Amino acid sequence: MSIYATLQSMGITLPEVATPAAAYLPFVQSGDLLFVSGHISKRDGKVLAGQLGRDLDTAQGREAARGVAIDLMGTLHAACGDLRRVRRIVKLMGLVNSTPDYTEQHLVINGASELLGEVFGAAGRHARSAFGVAQLPMGAAVEIELIAELQD
Repeated sequence: MSIYATLQSMGITLPEVATPAAAYLPFVQSGDLLFVSGHISKRDGKVLAGQLGRDLDTAQGREAARGVAIDLMGTLHAACGDLRRVRRIVKLMGLVNSTPDYTEQHLVINGASELLGEVFGAAGRHARSAFGVAQLPMGAAVEIELIAELQD
């Protein structure tokens, strides 16, 4: 099944690229690598804010990370014109707004990692980091950035 057919079967519509909220570009290509800037968690177009371990539980964080992955794929599509050009998702870096005693950041970011694997198959398996942080822009619960390798 093609990437777009997979997305359609999952009921996923890719969003338009969001306008950056600060002084950066939504993506930059260098050679065959595409660097997609961090995207923050949203719900119904508004920032999904809160700290994991206080305001949100791990399951809610996973859903937030899954939503971020959908937004990242929208930007990836806009950047390369066709997701079939993605040779592989190389790396994710996930930041989780969490309390000092919260230790399930890796499970939260699985929400994004698993979706990318479902959509891209073997090409969606990637290296990854997951960090707990004291705060994220606008109080967002999750922020994830992505590096992808493209082919012609």
